[in-house]
Amino acid sequence: MVNNKKYQFAQKVVTFGGGTGHFSLLRGLVELNQPELITAVVGTWDSGGSSGKLRSELGILPPGDIRQCLLALMEDSKQRQVAHRLFEDRLTDIKGLLRGHNMGNLIAARLEQLYKGADRTVEAEKWLFRIRANVLPVSLTDLHLMAKLEGGREIEGETNIDVRGEKKNYDPREKILRVYFDSTAEVNPRVLDKIKIADKIVFSAGDLYTSILPHLLVTGIKETIAKSKTKVILVLNLVTKRGETDYYKASDYLKAFIYYLEDSSIIDYVIVNSNGLDPEVLSAYKKEGKIPVKVDEENCLRLAPKIKIIKQPLAVYLIREHLLRHSPEKLAKAILKIS
Repeated sequence: MVNNKKYQFAQKVVTFGGGTGHFSLLRGLVELNQPELITAVVGTWDSGGSSGKLRSELGILPPGDIRQCLLALMEDSKQRQVAHRLFEDRLTDIKGLLRGHNMGNLIAARLEQLYKGADRTVEAEKWLFRIRANVLPVSLTDLHLMAKLEGGREIEGETNIDVRGEKKNYDPREKILRVYFDSTAEVNPRVLDKIKIADKIVFSAGDLYTSILPHLLVTGIKETIAKSKTKVILVLNLVTKRGETDYYKASDYLKAFIYYLEDSSIIDYVIVNSNGLDPEVLSAYKKEGKIPVKVDEENCLRLAPKIKIIKQPLAVYLIREHLLRHSPEKLAKAILKIS
């Protein structure tokens, strides 16, 4: 794809994440940074919705998060609009087994059967949709996420962990102690290669225990990050999530990362939102069990004395989607300006 756009930055950035938090981060990065230098690392343990069904029925890696990253990294806005409409089409006007599946997931599923491998499938999708940035599954093995709760109860499957806060009998005092895979999580070696040469490694905002931290359970990921001299950046969530991070403060997020990294000195920066949020928006979120994440700097510095906390007015509210998220451009600029 020919593109003569001049970018403000040319940094080798590796991102880990999932969901809308990762999407927002990538949208900002691809606008400001040389796309070929961006690598989005994607989880492969999604067990719900269309992705989960295709994973179960066809034996493929779940394509949902990969689809979202590919969409975020499309550089042409009109192409992205058309692709979004196609990718998110759930075939609700047809009958049969395909009804309810994302069209984007079906495209990925068919390509994986044709190309015989998730890594080759993603490369084919990049060519098909003219994407210059890199999208890499963190692992090419079939992974099932587990969670152990206070009191000893265990939950099996990413989706069951993800939605447990929506259950009528949910008790917020029954916190997640840890997450793990039920088998060895073999790393995609290309991810380690990208980490070794990265200028910056970024953990996006997102569901802490189901989208972000599991990356660190994959063999070799935390060890390679620890050995690198790369700047490691954590993007703090705007609000908590019922069922995963009830009442969490910034220090609780940081403590969880330190636990899985096994080192309090690896994370160099935490980026937090500083602008006030609309009371009506917060009231609506509170009804869903979500509250703003309080930035308790003193506790963060006790956990990691050398960490730097960067405060920026990053939050935006999308009325139509009822979605509070980071401004893609402002977030990306805050990350890329770190020297």
